Amino acid sequence: MVFLDLALNALASGIALGCIYALVALGLAITFGLLHIPNVAHPALVIAGAYAAVLANMRGIDPILAALVLTIPFYAVGLAFYEFYARAFERRGRGNTLQSLTLFFGVSLIVEIALVVAFGTDLRSVSVPYVGRSFELGLIVLPYRFLVPALLAPAVILALWLYMTRTHSGLAMRAVAHDERALSISGHDPVAIKRHAFGLATALAVLAGAALVIVGPVDPFAGRVHLGRVFAVVVLAGLGSIPGTLAAAIIIGVAEAFVTAFLSPSWAPGVAFAILLGTLALRPNGIFGTAR
Repeated sequence: MVFLDLALNALASGIALGCIYALVALGLAITFGLLHIPNVAHPALVIAGAYAAVLANMRGIDPILAALVLTIPFYAVGLAFYEFYARAFERRGRGNTLQSLTLFFGVSLIVEIALVVAFGTDLRSVSVPYVGRSFELGLIVLPYRFLVPALLAPAVILALWLYMTRTHSGLAMRAVAHDERALSISGHDPVAIKRHAFGLATALAVLAGAALVIVGPVDPFAGRVHLGRVFAVVVLAGLGSIPGTLAAAIIIGVAEAFVTAFLSPSWAPGVAFAILLGTLALRPNGIFGTAR
């Protein structure tokens, strides 16, 4: 009975964590999966979004509602950042070089330092009515601080998938990942499409940040914890697969939950890297990816 209790709760918490991981990785699924931009600064932008949600919550606003509004300025920041990146690297043919990767590492450090200067190194959290309460179903007990952010992820992923499969600009985003030259011949501006996609990915960062800060307190360096995990999710999903991002994240979340429950919590951070290495060795295109 004890084993069944542990297994059911590990499964429930793993699915919830996986949904949250998917939300954190979703922006990277666009920038790295579709645009082939090694945006290692994305987790740091997620933490910046978490701090923005904290500031809004200090004024009595729910973090998720605040994040929905904050997607607009974050989108604008993404547009400006991509324009700088395109001028400095892509238009000079250096978009996939070590220098561009260094740029994103530098941006990540700048974001962290800015958060330290503005807020210090103390942990920051939010106050919402559902934190501290739990959902109970038989043997399963799941805190609302996991459940509420977890429910946000499928809704956002469904909306993004519908946008990318049912709208003209969304289809153009998918097309630019496969044949940029053919897209330009058809009369579209690949740079404008990629700029919009990067802005959208940055806007998603604030939603992920709001979800993370509901789950637990964050500090300016919390993005480093998620860097390897989000890349593992994107690679496991198959580069550019939006629905696959959710499935891959749930696989990693459930694996981490079972390792934590039955082995040791200290082993959990290595689960994502083990899955990443196994994926690269056995199925480099991911579980939903196709050969390029």
